[in-house]
Formats: sequence, structure tokens, C-alpha cells
Amino acid sequence: MNLLIPILLLQMGDLSKVQIKTTKVAGSVSMLEGAGGNIGVTAGADGVFIIDDEFAPLAPKIKAAIAAISKQPLKFIFNTHWHGDHTGGNEALNGTGTLIVAHDNVRKRMSVAQTMELAKMFGMPGEVPASPPKALPVITFSDEVTFHLNGDEIHVFHVANAHTDGDAIIHFKTANVVHAGDVFINGAYPVIDYGSGGSVDGYIAAQEKLLSIIDDNTKIIPGHGQLGDKAALKKTHDMIVAARAAIAKAGQGGKKTLDQVIAAKPTAEWDAQWATFIKPEMFITMVYNSLPKAKPGKAHK
Repeated sequence: MNLLIPILLLQMGDLSKVQIKTTKVAGSVSMLEGAGGNIGVTAGADGVFIIDDEFAPLAPKIKAAIAAISKQPLKFIFNTHWHGDHTGGNEALNGTGTLIVAHDNVRKRMSVAQTMELAKMFGMPGEVPASPPKALPVITFSDEVTFHLNGDEIHVFHVANAHTDGDAIIHFKTANVVHAGDVFINGAYPVIDYGSGGSVDGYIAAQEKLLSIIDDNTKIIPGHGQLGDKAALKKTHDMIVAARAAIAKAGQGGKKTLDQVIAAKPTAEWDAQWATFIKPEMFITMVYNSLPKAKPGKAHK
């Protein structure tokens, strides 16, 4: 797994080489992998419901991949959060009769220009323009919402201040499948967008809530990375908890600056396994800047 490839392709402006891979998960649910956030798809007699839609240039390939699963119309696009690698295809995929759904804060952020310091870590511009009207969610919710489609009960709930301030987890109860968005990145350090209301403590709490509602047979579509399960999520959660404690200890309740904490290498014991996408200094920056009493420092590449 190399999660950096989509970022590099995006920077080069070349997504032409990206191929969409389809994996049958369980019940009516499939996972599409391309560049950007993994896409969840449920398809059946009630139509097609997708979760996230990667980048706009990939829309024709995504449409083709969906059509290979079902000829039914696309009824719903659900965005797990506002970032462009999960919402970029909204406008292009939003056809007649399609409804875009997301948490209240997703529409709020997409409706106006954003300054995203986190993007600078990846060498991308930090200024994100407002999304066009056709790309915006037209149905939003604050806490939870349930869909009854294709023989499944799809329970969606908001988790506060985790990856961002607008994260949603989608639970297909009958299929026993979860789409976790970027609240779970499988096999890598997490991304915590502290500038968009994300926090390490909220991220940990979100994972703990998810762990409490799934079982050993649950399949988890992560925001990025390979299809996971409860064991993979627990492994990631335990690492984040331990790393957060190490970073907090190095920060001494805000007495140490971000540069001093990075220099102390508090994540050294985890870096070899988990720094596959996010560099150690990036992860430390995100955790440190979201800790209580921290003195936020500049984003480190």
C-alpha cells in the first residue's frame, strides 16, 4: 500500500493512469479504490447509494465502475467529511434525481472558502475555494440519520471533532459493514485536520465508539488503505493512544514547543511500521496542535 501515490498524482495534475478497483464486501456493499478516499457502494432495486467520490477527473471511471455493479440510477451521494479527495466528484456525479447528504458542518465548510494549513504538509495550496452549488449537500443532519435501502438499514452517525468537525460513520447493519471515512486509515498514521475542528482526543473517542458497535466479523471500509476489520481498527486505535501519550509527555503540558517535541522523536518506536503515508513530523504536528494547552506550531512537511 502506498497512499502517497494519489497525492503525487494530484499534484502533477495527472489522474489518467488511475484505475478503479472494485471489491465485493458483503451483502449489497462494494468498495471502490482509485485515488483519494475509498468509495462505498450499495446497489439494488432501490437504486445506488455511494459514500464519497474521490476527485472530479475520475468521475467517468467511477461512473463506469458503478455501472458495472448496477444499472440502477444513482440516488444518493454521501460525504463522510468535506475534504476534496472525498467530495471532488460531487458535481460531476450529481445527476437528475441524485441527492447529496452530509453532516451540517460539511455543507458549512464547502459553502465558503477555507484556509487549510494541513494541505501545506503535502505540498498543496492551503487556500480551498468554495464548492459550486451543484457539489453541495442538499440534505444535512446534526447527530444521526437512517436510510432504508436495498434490504439494509443504514445507520449514519456523527462523531465530533475527530478527523474534522463534520465526520460521519456509516453502518450497514444487515450487511455488517462500516464505512469509517478518515476516522480510520488502515495501516498508517492518521490524518487529524486540527484546522477544521479535528483533534486527537476526538479521533480516539470516535474509534472507541466504532469499536463498541461492531463485532469480529464486521468489514470496515477505511478512508484510505485496504479493507479492514475490528482487529485492524483496534491495532490502529491502540497505537494512536500510545503515541498520543508519548507526544503529550514530550510536550509537558504546552511547556515545550512543537519543534522541541519533534526533535525529541516521541513516536520513534512506531515510525517504521506506521509512517507509510504520514511522516513522523507531520503526525507529531497534528497531534501536538490538537492537544489541550498546546501552543500551536506551523505545519511540518
